Amino acid sequence: MAAKYQIRVFGKQGCDKCHTLNQRLDKLLGKDAYASFDKLYCDVETIEGLVAFSEAECINPSRIPAMLVTRWDDGEGEYLPVPARRPGEPDPVCNKAKLYHYLGLQTDYSDAGKGIISPKMIQSVLDETEE
Repeated sequence: MAAKYQIRVFGKQGCDKCHTLNQRLDKLLGKDAYASFDKLYCDVETIEGLVAFSEAECINPSRIPAMLVTRWDDGEGEYLPVPARRPGEPDPVCNKAKLYHYLGLQTDYSDAGKGIISPKMIQSVLDETEE
């Protein structure tokens, strides 16, 4: 049985921020409250990872690492992106790191964002799937 949700993490080898996002996500997914999630790492420097990134159609390539929350769809037989409940609405936890149309995060490299996807931001996005 497939997990209800799959988090697609887009990153590349040798990237400290990508490594940190994976570690933070793994730690959170180790908790019982997140048993309905699994993770798929997509290395954008491989053909498979680049295809997955292109199919996501919502992440700015200059804002990697990023993560996209998908939900299993029995009718389609695959994971599909979870639509944002309030597209474009300001988010006090995630700020500009939150994806616009779908549920997920991408790195905000502006001075305000400093390129950090915090554990609090990750948890906020995952918790939104169950609202």
